[in-house]
Amino acid sequence: MSTASTARAARRGLLVGPLGFAWRPRVLAVTCAALLLTVALVVTAIAVGGSEVGVAGILRALVGRGDPLERLIVVDLRLPRVLTGALVGLALGVAGALMQTVTRNALAAPDVVGITSGASFGAVAAIVIGGGGESVGGALLGAGVPGVAALGAIVAGALVYGLGWRGGVHSYRLVLVGIGVGAVLDAGTSYLLVQARITQVTAASQWLVGSVSGSSWDGVWPLLGVVAVLVPLALAGSAALTVSHLGDEIARGVGLPVQLHRLAVLLLTVLLTAASVAAAGPVGFIAFVAPQIAVRAAGATRPPLLLSGLTGGCLVLAADTLARTVFPWDVPVGIVTTALGAPCLIWLLLRNRKEMTT
Repeated sequence: MSTASTARAARRGLLVGPLGFAWRPRVLAVTCAALLLTVALVVTAIAVGGSEVGVAGILRALVGRGDPLERLIVVDLRLPRVLTGALVGLALGVAGALMQTVTRNALAAPDVVGITSGASFGAVAAIVIGGGGESVGGALLGAGVPGVAALGAIVAGALVYGLGWRGGVHSYRLVLVGIGVGAVLDAGTSYLLVQARITQVTAASQWLVGSVSGSSWDGVWPLLGVVAVLVPLALAGSAALTVSHLGDEIARGVGLPVQLHRLAVLLLTVLLTAASVAAAGPVGFIAFVAPQIAVRAAGATRPPLLLSGLTGGCLVLAADTLARTVFPWDVPVGIVTTALGAPCLIWLLLRNRKEMTT
């Protein structure tokens, strides 16, 4: 190989032992910009509110040198909420990118294929049948409702995979089966709400819209642990994900175990979604919208995982900051993300209408 060829290859990727990480300058630049935007949104979200805190006050509180009021506002009230929003957006963005890549379908997301519906059904069942508490503030900060919600997401993912298996799981069948499973679970959730007491319906309804307003450090640490483990695992499999995106025949031709890889990707997707829903409820459309923004910003052939995660974090942070500062009351972040994400879905459907009718 010539020196020029070697230099071009070096510019295109990074080799760390047996692992190769490919990147393009535009993807790297946009990812760095998204990281800086995430940091800026984190600082802004901590600073603004009923009592504004400057950057200097935030730094003093973080190092334990601020006055008691600053430490209360920054460390105890706002920082857990902001970190939860950022981590939830990161997890959903990566989960959506994994789902859209493995299915090779821009309309696929955990919201669409029944995983989020499974979490919602589990949480509502815990509140209505299990007596999960009379209010979101009391019930959702404990382990009960979030744990059952995560279990519901995992069971829903297993159902979709099992029902979609016919000598293997194909992308189109996975999406269709997921839509059916999600519809059944949504119907079950509606039935539970009809049978519930008014106090239980109120608690469940608040949870179903998705909110980070009740976040605490007790909920941040488990979510951080899951994200810290699963996101690097997803990034480590980025090369195999790129190969699988080219189609099953090409993937088999280069020796990739297609079905085993698809199962691993779906497992990562389910676990990331389960962790995010357990922490904040079903924050709608982030897993769908974030990868689509990322793939267009990067000019890539598939959603870049890290950029999709950072985009998801930015969307949740921006939506939550907007919801608690612009409106006269604290609007759940899920309402804002759904209001912004639904038009994106309609636009994508209209944009791809010719492909969907062929």
